[in-house]
Amino acid sequence: MTATPTPSRPVWRTALLGSVAFVALLWVLEVVDQTTGSALDAEVFANGITPRDTDGLVGILLAPLLHGGFGHLAGNTVPLLVLGFLLLLSGVPRALAVTAVVWLTAGAGVWLVGAPGVHLGASVLVFGWLAFLLVRGVFARNLGQVALGLVLLVVYGGVLWGVLPGDPGVSWEGHLFGALGGIGAAAVLARPR
Repeated sequence: MTATPTPSRPVWRTALLGSVAFVALLWVLEVVDQTTGSALDAEVFANGITPRDTDGLVGILLAPLLHGGFGHLAGNTVPLLVLGFLLLLSGVPRALAVTAVVWLTAGAGVWLVGAPGVHLGASVLVFGWLAFLLVRGVFARNLGQVALGLVLLVVYGGVLWGVLPGDPGVSWEGHLFGALGGIGAAAVLARPR
């Protein structure tokens, strides 16, 4: 008797589950952080990225998982869900590679040139994923991806002003280096096959 192969999960379902699971993880971490008196931000994860301080290096790996409260995380939730879903439609391995490039580029850039203080939040991923999705069609020479990039530019283009210095307490450096990481990932990972 031979085993019947199990049907694979549709790509859109994997993308939906992946984006929801990641955002749910961020919410669980923030609930734990808020119910323990910001223990994750202050003690366990060493306050995110502290530029040019060796104690802040661990923040490069952990800062996108931390937020400055529920309002901060709420502001990132919908873009993370939408952009994460769209990114995951290109496959989990590619989405993970893009995320790794964005995560490390943003973290290293903030650590090297960021303003004094603590930098944290998943908005670096929002800016990186958005930048990747905006330009990947150009690098891939794919008209459908270019069209998606144009739609995203109309819907989310206004947030791109966040790469410029502006609001005190907002890490424009994280936004800028996240976006640069997304463009770099597109240049390397979205070339035509």
